[in-house]
Amino acid sequence: MKRTVVLNVVGLTSDLIGEHTPHLLKWMQGRHLTVLRPVFPAVTCSVQATYLTGRTPAEHGIVGNGWFDRQDGEIKFWKQSNRLVTGEKLWDVLRSVHPEATVANVCWWYNMHTDVNYAVTPRPMYKADGRKIPDMATKPATLRDELRKELGEFPLFQYWGPTASLKSSAWIVRCAMHLERHHRPDLSLVYVPHLDYPLQKLGAQFPAIAQDVRAVDSLLGELLAFYEERGVETVVLSEYGIVDVHRPVHLNRVLRQAGLVTVRDEGGQEHLDTWNSQAFAVCDHQVAHVYLQDISYLQHVQSLLEAVPGVQHVLTPEQQRVWGVDHERAGDLVVVAEQDSWFTYYYWLDDGKAPDFARTVDIHRKPGYDPAELFFAPGGKTRAGLRLLQRKLGFRALLDVVGLDATVVKGSHGVASEDRQPVYISSIQRASSGDATDVFHWLLNTVLEDRAPELQVNHR
Repeated sequence: MKRTVVLNVVGLTSDLIGEHTPHLLKWMQGRHLTVLRPVFPAVTCSVQATYLTGRTPAEHGIVGNGWFDRQDGEIKFWKQSNRLVTGEKLWDVLRSVHPEATVANVCWWYNMHTDVNYAVTPRPMYKADGRKIPDMATKPATLRDELRKELGEFPLFQYWGPTASLKSSAWIVRCAMHLERHHRPDLSLVYVPHLDYPLQKLGAQFPAIAQDVRAVDSLLGELLAFYEERGVETVVLSEYGIVDVHRPVHLNRVLRQAGLVTVRDEGGQEHLDTWNSQAFAVCDHQVAHVYLQDISYLQHVQSLLEAVPGVQHVLTPEQQRVWGVDHERAGDLVVVAEQDSWFTYYYWLDDGKAPDFARTVDIHRKPGYDPAELFFAPGGKTRAGLRLLQRKLGFRALLDVVGLDATVVKGSHGVASEDRQPVYISSIQRASSGDATDVFHWLLNTVLEDRAPELQVNHR
């Protein structure tokens, strides 16, 4: 068994590797880069589940970062239980050969209720007075205090939102180093998310993102040298490539104007009423799952959405099988954006009637993914300071610092792009290109270097 670490550098593509990544280039000497065809949808939770199971979303069930739970009638985003992912995980197969093998998961998704040995994941405390307090969930539970003592509190507000920065990735890197120094896992999964932020905010264009690329490269240089000194095999990979976008598409507004989306007025604010809506879209970057109250509306809704500028495909259940996303959690229709477009969750027609959470960073309450959370609204920084002061004085205060202008978003993902595809870099030579489902077997082969290859073939 070869001790191995897998660094998930979000958004890394081959066109970003060059003059601004000297540390990565140096490390890559004598190593091999494979371009990956991403799984569909090419979003965080789906891709990570595929890497760790070798299965498609149709098999492991993670059809996006969120979906509509038909049983309890709620839209759920960014859940964390590993039990949601169907299928044997990478560490299950590893332990079938080496029962004593230890595994660390540092901030990859679905990292709670998991059977890895060491788990670290952001888990804020939500106070009754509306405050969101930075915190983490760990396994074992004692690891939480161990990390706080050495690294300080997890920088939650630099992990996502308008103040997202390299600070969160640096904390995760320090955490991985801590686990290596004190616990020496046989397999470590480490999440390095920072590139995701500037790529979504600015698009994948130099020189705008050069500073962030250099900063991530510097952080990687430190981490790569650390593992190399300790004799740990290192794999660098990414989940997806981010493409430039200029057109936000408001699918729920289209459905509402067609009389299919129903809203509930709550004190002058409009909330999506999934119970009474004939159709609504759960939007996730460049992919949307559309759920129908009555399946007889399918052809009507399909025709309606196919006519929307920015929509590339509207997948029926039969077509979803071809795309590998036919699962009970998937929408009755799955909508795919054009390369230059992405889907907002917005369903209100008047910004004055938007729900209060729309102007906040609230990844769980919003019925869709909202990259506008990466931006302060005009005057948002000043308002943030005022709201925090009000909270310190004991008042409840809504952190309404996010804008409703979706055009500020310049990068997105979810659909495979020939120009910007994820990468897999390791010391073992692979083909020049491969599928996302191959990653599971490549990683297994790396860790189990001393095992017969038929084990992987049988598992697949």
